[in-house]
Amino acid sequence: MRLTLFDRYIAGTMFKATVMTLVVLVTLLIFFGLIDEMDDVGRGDYRLGDAFFVAVLSAPRYVFEVFPVAALIGSLIGLGAMGAHNELIAMRSAGYSRRQIVLAVTKAGLVMMLLVFLFGELVAPASEQLGEQHRMEKMQQKVTLKSRYGFWARDGRAFVNIRSILPGARLEDIYVYEFNDAKQLTLATHAQRAEHRGDHWMMFEIRQSEISRQGINQRQLEQARWDSLLDPGLLSAIVVQPTMLPINELYNYIRVMRDNGQTATDYEVAFWTKLATPLATLVMLFIAVPFVLAHQRFVSMGQRVFLGIMLGMAFYMLNRGMSYVAVVYEFNPMLSAVIPAASFLAIGLYMFRGAR
Repeated sequence: MRLTLFDRYIAGTMFKATVMTLVVLVTLLIFFGLIDEMDDVGRGDYRLGDAFFVAVLSAPRYVFEVFPVAALIGSLIGLGAMGAHNELIAMRSAGYSRRQIVLAVTKAGLVMMLLVFLFGELVAPASEQLGEQHRMEKMQQKVTLKSRYGFWARDGRAFVNIRSILPGARLEDIYVYEFNDAKQLTLATHAQRAEHRGDHWMMFEIRQSEISRQGINQRQLEQARWDSLLDPGLLSAIVVQPTMLPINELYNYIRVMRDNGQTATDYEVAFWTKLATPLATLVMLFIAVPFVLAHQRFVSMGQRVFLGIMLGMAFYMLNRGMSYVAVVYEFNPMLSAVIPAASFLAIGLYMFRGAR
């Protein structure tokens, strides 16, 4: 995609206004997030500084979620300012057609789509997971570590490595290493899966290696009781929320949950929303352009901002509402993610017809 000087000027104007809008929206969301975190201050070692740290780490997720709204408001402000200063009229007088202006905005929108997609995939999940892990460690006061090999936790004199944690206190691929008082490894256990039943854990498809001075004694068991001190509530807190996962991990999570006979609607909604959000960014620009072209000099900056906020709130509420419908009423997750963007695309196309 080739960007001319004309394209870069329009894209730069829109991008600057969008970034300024993002800063305002994300700052507000961090403030509200900090207020929510205050309820947990005092639990375990969780202090005010920790609450602020966790709230700030949620900023990348907020950027991803509100980017379409920020793009709408920013485009109305940026393009509206160009119209108010007669720049769009000057461009038309210089030979640039309305089609070329729309094409320049579309190119800028495609760049924004790519940026928000990469941000949602690479930055937001990692930041959100780091914040969740920090909160959990401070509040639970337990030695818990997430690594590329799953989750590690101390369980009395044993160390437990859990490769996969599923909702409903279900574990998969568990390793337990038990030590004696001399810190010598005495028993290594591997189980394919484990479930919490009542007041205890049950392991299934078990392989154990008992280590002593006489040698290593190995045995296999179909199932056995696991007297672990691990709290199912702690493990539930460790379960990665849908918003914290990139698309490829969401897909794998959905597949694993389906294979285990569990409902994966929350994760399916998150999966399709992650795909639809970049598209929604481009759709928002389609709404801003015809409004600016039709009212270049007769609408104040305050009116443009107000319109952007109203349309942004409408999109946000429709988006959240469709997600709720998908989860509660088992509506198709793909349609729930696409309908808000499709609805606003229809509005944008209608406004284009009126702007001719």
